[in-house]
Amino acid sequence: MIDRRNLLKGVTAGLGATFGSSIVPDIAHAASVTPGLTGTGGLKRVIFFMQNQGFDPKTCLPTAGVGNDGSLANATLPEPIEALDPFKDRLHIINGLHGRHTSPSHSAFFGALGGYRGSDGVPPSASTIDYELSKVLPETLLPHLCIGMDSMENMKAKPTVANLSASGAGQPIFMHSNPNHLYQMLYGGISTGDIRKQHEARSGMFNRIEELAAAKGGSLPAVDAQRYSQYVDGFGDINGLRERLGSVSDHLRDFAPEVDSRYTTPVFETDWHDSLLDLGISALKSGITNTLTIGSGRGEIFGAWKGLGVEQQGHNLGHMKQPDNPIWVKIRQYNSRMLVKLMEELESVPEGSGTMMDNTLIVYTSNNADSQHTSGSNWPVMLLGNPGGAFTTGKLTQLDGKRPINALYTSILRASGVKVDRFNMSDQMAAKFDSGTGPLKEILA
Repeated sequence: MIDRRNLLKGVTAGLGATFGSSIVPDIAHAASVTPGLTGTGGLKRVIFFMQNQGFDPKTCLPTAGVGNDGSLANATLPEPIEALDPFKDRLHIINGLHGRHTSPSHSAFFGALGGYRGSDGVPPSASTIDYELSKVLPETLLPHLCIGMDSMENMKAKPTVANLSASGAGQPIFMHSNPNHLYQMLYGGISTGDIRKQHEARSGMFNRIEELAAAKGGSLPAVDAQRYSQYVDGFGDINGLRERLGSVSDHLRDFAPEVDSRYTTPVFETDWHDSLLDLGISALKSGITNTLTIGSGRGEIFGAWKGLGVEQQGHNLGHMKQPDNPIWVKIRQYNSRMLVKLMEELESVPEGSGTMMDNTLIVYTSNNADSQHTSGSNWPVMLLGNPGGAFTTGKLTQLDGKRPINALYTSILRASGVKVDRFNMSDQMAAKFDSGTGPLKEILA
């Protein structure tokens, strides 16, 4: 049995400050807790799975067998999510939340997880829910890991991109899209051969850049010096993370995925998608991170699934109706298999008197409400898991479209022990976009 409680004790001290630049991925936040946010709930880790191009409710609403109480016990799940049928007792389908205030259109970008207005090229106006949760969940070496799945061309051309998560206003968090780079970052120190050589070369380069940056920044004007210091801190965070991972190298060897041809010679982009998922799972199981955000389509209108036999890609997919569309059935089924793999892998690891899955919540939705071109009036969500018995499960909840996605995020914060009535929504905004206050009583036990 893995003793995760004491695994990282004494190792996680000294995480560097958050930085936000377009040059260095934001990979090592301080796990300090914002005043007033003190997590004491049963939730120990959370996974956000964001599929682009919208989440049409007809692809998740049961086709039969749901009574007045909304129980899924005898429900027939639609073809796109039928892989989740064995897990209906852990599933909660929520229909009728809204995100009109996020102005999603093609995508809400940072607004999808931030619950505020988002747009293409617009920086985040506040932190997102995944980052806020990473601060109150049990501390880890890397509080927050984001992985982004896209076409092979996009993932190679832009191995990191920031569209979904943020640690604060103007502070984007980067998604990792090249599994080779992410593997080197997480496991390069325990690897051999070329991977180890590349890891050492990158480490030496980052150390040298940090030294040079620290030495050269002092003569800059005050405004530029402040921004320059963020770059310095960023490289310091990278180097510090490598050292911390090295300090638990013996433990990490038990979790590092095998590097196979999917990494080095992928046939389709789905080979990299699968590899990224494996790396995300390994980071959770090993205790490297407690918050995983998966961006399928990377929060944009792109994305490709040629490995599923889907030749169309990118923007055109969003102009197709999703219900009963064989293309979208394949994509959603692929997502569902990923969700099943996440659950089964976490279920296989003992934790406390149960398993890791007993203390995990998975949130599956879209960064773009119900469709690519949308007003955001309906934002379907599926929850999987019931950490600490905080949620009701095995049911469908139909809401009236008057409560925003912010209320869901408030509910998850409550489940993690944070006493908060609103998330990223002022009273003035709430007067226009929220008919209630506090969490969603329909989903909390």
